[in-house]
Amino acid sequence: MTTATAPKTAPAPSAELAQLAAAHGLTLSGARPTLPRYIAELWNRRHFVTAYATARMQATYSSAKLGQLWHLVTPLLNAAVYYFIFGIVMKASNGVPDYVPFLITGIFVWDFIGSSINAGTRAVHSNRGLVRALHFPRASLPISTVVQLFQQLLVTMGALVVLLLAFGQRPAWSWFLAVPTLLLMAVFAAGCAMVMARIGSKSPDVSQLMPFVLRTWMYSSGVMWSIDQMLKSDHLPHHWVLMLLKLNPAAVYIDLMRFALIDSFGAHSLPPHVWPLAIGWALLAGVGGFIWFWKAEEEYGRG
Repeated sequence: MTTATAPKTAPAPSAELAQLAAAHGLTLSGARPTLPRYIAELWNRRHFVTAYATARMQATYSSAKLGQLWHLVTPLLNAAVYYFIFGIVMKASNGVPDYVPFLITGIFVWDFIGSSINAGTRAVHSNRGLVRALHFPRASLPISTVVQLFQQLLVTMGALVVLLLAFGQRPAWSWFLAVPTLLLMAVFAAGCAMVMARIGSKSPDVSQLMPFVLRTWMYSSGVMWSIDQMLKSDHLPHHWVLMLLKLNPAAVYIDLMRFALIDSFGAHSLPPHVWPLAIGWALLAGVGGFIWFWKAEEEYGRG
């Protein structure tokens, strides 16, 4: 006894399917657009980015009685704690003119850089529902976190100016150098945030390690102590160690801000070719980080 089997239907060739989809204007869902188109889509959503960042900034500390004042109080409390530990107990203020302005300027700058990178690590992973539900350039998420923190930084810069005046700093033309420093720093932080956003989207556990990495980076960036004074005290016996510390991007932007705002922080305290160095770090992180994030655009939200 024989049984008849139904003939198998051969699958349609992929070329024919592609032609059929093209004829009806169908495209692959979630496909990565070209880089120029991706930039255009991101620019078209710039209002969403700023509105989302502003809303998140206003929501922060919304349940606290002091509200948005915590944006000012938090870095000031950090400065007070670090001044007691490093300035008084460990005597890092020895040989550093205008140590309090030196310290608070470094803390305000580092707080923005470190917070941007730390928040960028969770930018995509913590918004998986939004990523899976809506189609939009995923770079909007890490960029919006940096925009939010940059808005906070502009608020705290007002407090920084008041503190600098209170500790005897006088307004000078060099203060205008703070503007390009802030912009370069923001580009650098955005690029780093996008790099960490891609890593964090695939490996969420990285966000648990970032506080330790950032703390190590902060201590090696001369936020609370002078790198030049450490060399003079023979704590850093090798000249190349000093150069590595001064050339790291966080130290570059901190030194530029101190040079702009503090009278006693002269050009001799800056690394050589500091402005090309600051621009180079911003371009390397900003452009490189953006392209690297874009290359994984169609992978976000999966898994």
